Amino acid sequence: MKSIAKLGIVLALTGSLFASCSSQAYVTEQPVEPVYVRPIAPYPNAVWVPGEWVWRGNHYVYRQGFYARPRYNHVYVQGHWQPTNRGYVWVRGYWR
Repeated sequence: MKSIAKLGIVLALTGSLFASCSSQAYVTEQPVEPVYVRPIAPYPNAVWVPGEWVWRGNHYVYRQGFYARPRYNHVYVQGHWQPTNRGYVWVRGYWR
């Protein structure tokens, strides 16, 4: 009996893990990026990481950019809207 309960818990946790991984939100039109002034760099060689769209609740919200320390032998690839058959989906930026 205990092994069946444990199996049920493992299956429930596994299902919730996969459900959270596949959360892509599609929109019919790309939201317009808000206009804001980029602040002055807080230290020498600071790298500007552009703002991104984040899915919150049931819509995308814009999160402003920030400065980060440069990563050795890496460049930042800016996020972008990817067109799909279902609409547009936001692809997050990353260090490459």
